[in-house]
Amino acid sequence: MRSNALPGLMVLVLGITWGSTFLVTEIALDGMPPFWLAATRQVIGAGVMLPIWALVGGNMREGEDQRARWPYLLVAGVTSSALPFALLAWGQQFVTSGFAGVSMAAVALIVLPLAFFFVPGESIGPRRVIGFLIGFVGVYVLIGARAFDSSGAALEPYGRLACLGAATCYAVSSVILRRCPPIHPVAMASTLIIVGAVVACIFAFAIEGWPPMPQGPALPAVIFLGLVPTAAANFLRVFVIRTAGPVFMSITNYIVPVWSVLMGVLILEEAVPPSMGVAMVLILAGVGLSQSRAIAGLFRR
Repeated sequence: MRSNALPGLMVLVLGITWGSTFLVTEIALDGMPPFWLAATRQVIGAGVMLPIWALVGGNMREGEDQRARWPYLLVAGVTSSALPFALLAWGQQFVTSGFAGVSMAAVALIVLPLAFFFVPGESIGPRRVIGFLIGFVGVYVLIGARAFDSSGAALEPYGRLACLGAATCYAVSSVILRRCPPIHPVAMASTLIIVGAVVACIFAFAIEGWPPMPQGPALPAVIFLGLVPTAAANFLRVFVIRTAGPVFMSITNYIVPVWSVLMGVLILEEAVPPSMGVAMVLILAGVGLSQSRAIAGLFRR
């Protein structure tokens, strides 16, 4: 496989992986409080990444000034996992799954101005803006008006703010990771999870007390969340951002709600949404328009 096709394949894998996370999170929340759920999945992820980091040498490599990296790694560790995981786990208690999906699609729109101002070489032209807007409309068409239906929960407005806050965290962390000085990708992925796990555990203990033992189906759900959408996906995300940039990475957030809906069809035997075909056309058109140069690069030798 040509090397310039690899980020595109990883974006697809990440979209599918994170698309399944909403369903598994709902299962885990039945047997575990939200903040310890967010912390536990990061602890599991850190436990996986640490041995892998040790196998590749256990150092930062790539570059000499290690002190220059730490401000980026510390802030990114909080904004890429500790804070958004906690916000999503808490917010999903009070909002519909449709709103959670739309809020994740908003990452692509939030990252555009951030990348333009803070990432050298990232440009925002009419083509890219229109493409992202078309993709966002496609996500809304897919989920439908139920995205903004009320869940009836008293804390729903705060739950919605929490989901949008998580989306903003993902956008900010993508820009920070791109700007970070040279570092081995395994070292970066491992450090981010370790920082996130430490912060999340302190936060969870302060709010929810001692960690509980996951009950029933929550245990395998938490293990899955730690191994796949946390440890494995974090490494892929770091690779894509460092090689293709945060704007390219952000198209993952249009794949996430599509796969989330498909998971409902395949696993929960829900009916195929009548808007699926139109939504897919809009999303693919939006991605194609906004990332036409990157997609053309997949076919260059």
